[in-house]
Amino acid sequence: MAAPGFDFDLLQGPMLVASERPRTTWIWLLGLPVLLVAGTVALVLYLQTFEAEEADRRRMADAQWLEQSTRFHFRRLETDLSVLAHLYLANAGNSTQPDSTGLLLRSPGVILAQGWLSSDQRATLNNWPHNLARWHVDTRNADNARALETLQRITLGLRRASYAGPMLDDKGAASDVVWLAVPVFERGVFAGDYMVALSINAAITSLVPNWFKTNHSIRMLIPSGTPLNNPPASQPHFWAQLNLPGVEMALDVRSLAPQIANVPRLFFLVALVFLAGMFASLVALRRDLIKRHRIEAQLRAQVALRRAMENAVTIGLRAWDLNGRILYVNQAFCQLVGFSATELLGRSAPLPYWPAEQTDELNTVHRDVIAQGTQDAGVEVQFQHRSGRLVDVLIHEAPLFDTHNAQLGWMSSVIDISERKHNQAMAAKQQERLEASGRLVAMGEVASTLAHELNQPLGALSGFANGLLNRIRNGRISIDEIAPVVERMDALSDKAGRIIQRVNAFARRLEMSRQRLDLNQFLQDTLATTRAGSDIKVSMQLGTPRVWIEADPLLLEQAVSNVARNAMDWAQRGEFSPQIRVQLHIGSQNESPHVGIVIGDNGPGVPDSELATIFNAFHTNKPEGMGMGLAICRSVIEAHHGHITVARDPTLGGAQFTLWLPLDNHPHN
Repeated sequence: MAAPGFDFDLLQGPMLVASERPRTTWIWLLGLPVLLVAGTVALVLYLQTFEAEEADRRRMADAQWLEQSTRFHFRRLETDLSVLAHLYLANAGNSTQPDSTGLLLRSPGVILAQGWLSSDQRATLNNWPHNLARWHVDTRNADNARALETLQRITLGLRRASYAGPMLDDKGAASDVVWLAVPVFERGVFAGDYMVALSINAAITSLVPNWFKTNHSIRMLIPSGTPLNNPPASQPHFWAQLNLPGVEMALDVRSLAPQIANVPRLFFLVALVFLAGMFASLVALRRDLIKRHRIEAQLRAQVALRRAMENAVTIGLRAWDLNGRILYVNQAFCQLVGFSATELLGRSAPLPYWPAEQTDELNTVHRDVIAQGTQDAGVEVQFQHRSGRLVDVLIHEAPLFDTHNAQLGWMSSVIDISERKHNQAMAAKQQERLEASGRLVAMGEVASTLAHELNQPLGALSGFANGLLNRIRNGRISIDEIAPVVERMDALSDKAGRIIQRVNAFARRLEMSRQRLDLNQFLQDTLATTRAGSDIKVSMQLGTPRVWIEADPLLLEQAVSNVARNAMDWAQRGEFSPQIRVQLHIGSQNESPHVGIVIGDNGPGVPDSELATIFNAFHTNKPEGMGMGLAICRSVIEAHHGHITVARDPTLGGAQFTLWLPLDNHPHN
């Protein structure tokens, strides 16, 4: 079953309208996402601009590096050639290449032809060394001849190394061959030139490292702008000037793969992560604001509902801290004691609504409640109203916790039970009257039943008296025979007198003469008397040697005898040989130990239709019966705080009556 609830939306509706969020909150919530988007766009644009600038800077740096690297290597080549020329002159025409030379001089394919050309040999072309034969091949073209002639004039006139080229082939197409001449002067007199034919492509290939070639493609440009090799696909490129004196050549360098600036992109990624986090935070903040607003509205609704409940409830509510100081009282509690909330808040023991004569007792109760609260049953005390009248109250305490689950004190519910107490007192008096009336009714039932029971001893007395009188008149009896008859008559009369006395005491609401009885021995004596003169089979299962109860022996004997005689009578009306069984059964009735006196027979049993009325007065199935025997048995057993039940005997098949009586658990001395 679902727990009862309350529709707080009914109370939250007007509160939501009355407490809308400030407009500035919405402006911030809408403005911050716009700022986030603008910041993201600005970062993207900045990254693109930065990458473009970074690419230009890298291209410029690569161009400068390439120009400086080529300039360095060609200057080193000029120095190496000057060294070779001096070695040639010093060794009279036998020159060996030094151990330490530059990269271009060592790299294969760079030097196509080299040799020493003295000043005398320059004048006569036919006397040039055979290793400079390429010179004659290149001078076949007029343009090449003019360039080489200019080369010789520069080295002679300007006294510095000079280049000529690029050389044109037989078809007039530019090649990558360039001539280098390094002049040598001895004591100011021109001695000659060391001549070298170079392959620029081979030189560039040898001096450019592999890491540069991996990311760049390099091609040679002649002064007319025509490349010496096929250009690659269109990529960002830059030009690097070779800066060779006498030769106007440049290198077109293109990036094969875009060089990505990882740091800016990493920064951009981190910025995006932070922006995404800010956006998620804004979403979470918006949800939190909505949730907080709803919770605040619900709390206001709950407070309103709680106040309405406090004003409507008739139970007094009181809260106090662990020091016994009152923290809160509701209107019902104030009406209960007659003091206002202002007069009670902050007060501690002794409290103004305590009766003066019960101050010490209430102070003890107060300390116990502050220390450990109350049990489930609560605690009953008396308060004194301001007017002076006493008020019986029932107090229940529950722990009062703060938001950190730490106990602040106790919350009390105080119920006015004055009317209940009054009603209980009235009910007790009424119950006493009802018990008196019940005893009178029971007395009537007992009197009627015992009158029926007294028929036997009185009839026996009458029979004994008449027989004795007749035999005395006829002179057929001696003095010795008279004594047993008189003793038997005296015993019957004494028993009848004692029965009448117990009935009289029971009717006058006197206490029964309870005695501690051994139930085993009591049943043996009672059944022996009951079955005297009868041949009905009686089986007894009494169990443990001693079972102790407290009972009035005479009344209990009458009840047990009545049930036993009833069983013997109905057993004779069955189809089989009559028999009854008697046993004791130890069990629990209403959570207390009881003993059951089970008396069963093999008669026809009690019909199901009569189970509810068999113990009623004047109910009988015997033509000669009065219908009071079982009613009186029930009254006697109930007077002993027990009860009687009837069922079908599982062994014999007839009726089974069980007389339940409380056990006496006190030790027997």
